[in-house]
Amino acid sequence: MTLPPEHPAPPSHRRAEAEALAAPLSPLLAAAMDLSQSVGLGTHGRRRAGPGADFWQYRALENGEAAGAIDWRRSARGPSLYVREREWTVSQTVWLWRDGSESMRWRSRLDLPTKLERASLLLLSLAVLLNRGGERFGWLGQPSLPVGGDMAHVTRLTAALDLQLGENAPEHAPTHGGAMVLMSDFLHPIEQWRERLERWRNLRLRGHLLHLLDPAEETFPYQGRVQFHGVEGEPTITLSRCESLRTAYQQKLQAHRDALASLARHQGWSVSTHTTADPPRTILAHLAQTIAQDRRDKMSR
Repeated sequence: MTLPPEHPAPPSHRRAEAEALAAPLSPLLAAAMDLSQSVGLGTHGRRRAGPGADFWQYRALENGEAAGAIDWRRSARGPSLYVREREWTVSQTVWLWRDGSESMRWRSRLDLPTKLERASLLLLSLAVLLNRGGERFGWLGQPSLPVGGDMAHVTRLTAALDLQLGENAPEHAPTHGGAMVLMSDFLHPIEQWRERLERWRNLRLRGHLLHLLDPAEETFPYQGRVQFHGVEGEPTITLSRCESLRTAYQQKLQAHRDALASLARHQGWSVSTHTTADPPRTILAHLAQTIAQDRRDKMSR
């Protein structure tokens, strides 16, 4: 049966269209779909009556309501009077970004993903969860990719991530009043990040920083004489007795983490840490819960 243009396709038809758009799945999207299945974003945050443009439901007219509230077309179908309710829309666009710099492409062992690979998986998994929860999302690393909230948009994002596209810095200005998740090793000087985040301070964005590191960047496990090659144009250096430098290295890393956490607090943002040796599900669940809590907080205001 062919439906007239004014009638939307039934859910089963829309689901079939989404599945057709998603096939054949790229390995990254397949992994993201699999990972997201084990994590829930929470109850859809916009399903309640209130001001908005989208129809939600009809309900029976209550005592004391004005006659102007009656939907006469719907009421003409039967003996009861009905009111047309619209869906209360919370403007929630979640902006996603993962660092595409050379340092993100490094890994200490072949059995580990690179930081870029793990960040891409987490970003796409979040997009899948946001799509499932009825939210809109955009990618700061590719301004030409429009904001969206459907499976077709997930597929376009997958294609961009498969090509390993992405800016080294999130220069694109996001929408006022949304949420943002930035994924990076944050190894650039903290002042650079302070300048970037200050530009968005007046946008009232709820932000979350995900600090991604390879386990070797946390523990500095090197022994003896080791030659280190810079991945972003730094000169090659040779260090002797690396084990004697471990404590000083870890102290400097902790100072950098403390500065990043202080910067996040100053912005009213949160910060989480994750290493590529850890399972991705735990941090994905944490990010999903944080976004869901942001949405609940906004609805309660």
